Amino acid sequence: MGRLIAVVLAVWCAVGPAFAQDADAVEETIGNQLQAFNDRDVAAAWQYASPNIKGMFGSPDNFGMMVQRGYPMVWDNADVQFLELREIAGLLWQKVMIRDAAGNLHLLDYQMIETEAGWQINGVQLLPAPDVGA
Repeated sequence: MGRLIAVVLAVWCAVGPAFAQDADAVEETIGNQLQAFNDRDVAAAWQYASPNIKGMFGSPDNFGMMVQRGYPMVWDNADVQFLELREIAGLLWQKVMIRDAAGNLHLLDYQMIETEAGWQINGVQLLPAPDVGA
């Protein structure tokens, strides 16, 4: 039993710092893309999209139109809070709370993949709105 605990602890110690580095890189990727949208630099935002996303939209202009129409809180984000980073079925998912320009809160889940270019956004889904109490 002691040997099992030692092995689990050793694995946790080895994986923990790597996961923390991934978390920093994932947050930086998402944050940089959100800033690019605020700057209306769609070409820069496009660079953080995965090859799969780039294949689906074909061009930065198509991608920008999709974000502007489908994810207005991403297009005009006023405040961003990174919540938990989870691994689900071998993929990393970063939960993000975004306050839009009107002050409304939105919860999004970003699917991240690691490519030769670093961490990239492979999809975003809107989650049910967070409960906000007084």
